[in-house]
Amino acid sequence: STMRTLTQLSQLAFLSLLTYVSSKASARTISLRNVLHTVSSISSQPPLSLESSKLPPSPPFFLPRGGPRGGYASSQTPSQTSSSGSSDDETPRSDSLNEPSLSSQLDSDIDSQVSPPSSDDLEDDEETTDVTDKEEFFSDNVDMKKMSNKLAPRNSVHFSRKFVHFSTGLTMAGLYQLVPKNIFLGVGTFCSVGLCTVEVLRYKKGFRWLNRIFYKCFGGVLRKHEMDGKFTGTFYYFAGVTVTAYLFPPSAAVLGIAQLAIADPTASYFGRKTKDVYWSRIEGGMGGLGRNKGILGFLGGAAMCIPFNYALLRAAVWSGPRPTTAVLLVASTLVGMAGAFADLAVPTPTLSVPKNAKVLGVKIPPFHIDDNFVVPIFTAFAVLRIFEIMALPGLKLAPKIIW
Repeated sequence: STMRTLTQLSQLAFLSLLTYVSSKASARTISLRNVLHTVSSISSQPPLSLESSKLPPSPPFFLPRGGPRGGYASSQTPSQTSSSGSSDDETPRSDSLNEPSLSSQLDSDIDSQVSPPSSDDLEDDEETTDVTDKEEFFSDNVDMKKMSNKLAPRNSVHFSRKFVHFSTGLTMAGLYQLVPKNIFLGVGTFCSVGLCTVEVLRYKKGFRWLNRIFYKCFGGVLRKHEMDGKFTGTFYYFAGVTVTAYLFPPSAAVLGIAQLAIADPTASYFGRKTKDVYWSRIEGGMGGLGRNKGILGFLGGAAMCIPFNYALLRAAVWSGPRPTTAVLLVASTLVGMAGAFADLAVPTPTLSVPKNAKVLGVKIPPFHIDDNFVVPIFTAFAVLRIFEIMALPGLKLAPKIIW
């Protein structure tokens, strides 16, 4: 009796192990009734003798995917079935053995319901997304206030803007020394007119999407007021340089453009850093000129221009006797002070054309007095007067000195 019990337990343990391995290998589950049926069939077998080394054949657990479901019919050989009596025959077989298992049903449901999207569906979705993005980009639904609030205010240091201002001015001054005047004026006029057209259109209905381009491309150097009803400084920059090159001789024009490149950003920087020195501040301005600017900013911008001006004048070719070093230093200082003064004279905030102002029934664009336009013109004019007062001979600036 003890030997029979141990044998049956070992067979049951082995059968359980095969069941676990089979379920893991084929990703299927054997129902509880199959296991109970197996246990009942094992318990109905006659006791095995020690001399018998013959074990019942293993049930066919590893069935092909398209084969019969529901387990196996019996774990006995035909001879054992006939010798065991009618206990198995009288035991009713459950119909659930012929039904598919729960895992098989889930597999079939997943296969029938979940299918990867076709390439046509993906292409349609991409085209729809592209069309939607384009329509949204070119729509007039532009939140200008939200864009302007993300930009730097006028009173910020804004180093990136100052670097672009400095490098652009020196590049233009250097190009004017190398490129023929008519070509320089043609390119400058084209850029100025084009920028003015874009500036006017981007505030009109149907073209407000242009502000998205401005914001995405130049958001790092734009200021808050330039997306809040006013033109950007780029238009005034190109317009000022072009007008200066047209009105004045090359030497005076180059010096005027150079003061725009150096005096404007440096005077702004020193003015921001010394804004707490109240005695240097010009709060109300002189008749509106110089409002909210400072004397120390003016002096700092002029001082930064002196070394560059001296290098230009020292390397120039003079038509008469060469001026002494002291004379060149005085001239360099006066030119630098002229550029810094032009920047100082432009008030902050700037004087603008009244909103909705009209001339002969035509609405005037929102122009304003901008230092990018004033500084080069005023400085080039001052250069001619300074050289005339100091009785300096004519000069020709050395080419490539800026490069």
